[in-house]
Amino acid sequence: MKRMLISGMVAGAILLALSYGVLFVTIRMFPAVVEEYYNPIFWPGGERALLFFAHPFVLSICLAWFWDRSKSLYTGAWWFRGAEMGLVYGVVATLPSMWITFSAISVSLAMVLTWLLYGFVQSVIAGLVFARLNP
Repeated sequence: MKRMLISGMVAGAILLALSYGVLFVTIRMFPAVVEEYYNPIFWPGGERALLFFAHPFVLSICLAWFWDRSKSLYTGAWWFRGAEMGLVYGVVATLPSMWITFSAISVSLAMVLTWLLYGFVQSVIAGLVFARLNP
């Protein structure tokens, strides 16, 4: 349990730093996509805005639990096991959620594809952390 929580917190800190870095890269490389975020639907305001910064930790703790329960299914080098877990999560959870998001909410395909890619990157990075810290 301790290894799971520690690896989850480490992954959460890494994902928080990654999200901050990706924010600045996205502003520079995809300004048209960033303009879509000026829609009021994307700003909850007040205290709820802080929940956005907790997301990497919530995701990482959940994925740490998923890793702890399923790590025996993955074989090979640590980096391969971690990447595979991240890809499995991406296909099982991120892809369907982005599918329903695109079909139900008025957002561009480019925005949903960046979310999909980012979700895969997050889960693979978290998987690598878990495979290294909690083999």
